[in-house]
Amino acid sequence: MAKQNLIVKETSVRTLKLDGVDFISITDIAKQKNPVEPKDVVKNWFRLKNTLEYLGLWEQLNNPDFKRVEFDPLLKEAGSNAFTMSPTRWVELTNAVGIVTKNGAGGCTFAQRDIAFKFAAWVSVEFELYLIKEFQRLKEEEQKQLGWSVKRELTKLNYHIHTDAIKKNLVPEELTTKQTSIIYASEADVLN
Repeated sequence: MAKQNLIVKETSVRTLKLDGVDFISITDIAKQKNPVEPKDVVKNWFRLKNTLEYLGLWEQLNNPDFKRVEFDPLLKEAGSNAFTMSPTRWVELTNAVGIVTKNGAGGCTFAQRDIAFKFAAWVSVEFELYLIKEFQRLKEEEQKQLGWSVKRELTKLNYHIHTDAIKKNLVPEELTTKQTSIIYASEADVLN
């Protein structure tokens, strides 16, 4: 569970990686509208019919364990004056995986990045664009670090493959240790 913070328009937005999937704090995004009670902004977004349509479709596309039967009545109720929905209730009722809630002190609601960008657009189009830019910058940095690490691992693996191939195919058994070392060294020069 890797955590990082993005700074978007002087607002700290937490990110989370679970099982290789990127999540972004929609609670932190909601502080753009209501810095005192951001959870109310999140709950208001969850009440909207368009929101539940989007979340339901996202879950159907990405979650084989999504409880469609429990989802349908929620969608019918959504948007009415008496309808309320919280992220925790959404996850519990539908077995959703696109939303992750953390309760307690410093509690927070995280959404898979596509969902978080949709929420950010609802809160502020300007904030959404800055969030996307900052998130892309973070991903580019991760790729640079990953690229270096992957190259290193591949080099290490290839080294063993090459030395084994040299031993098997180029070094006759009757050579001395010194002669064998010379063959290894000349082949290493070719590889480098």
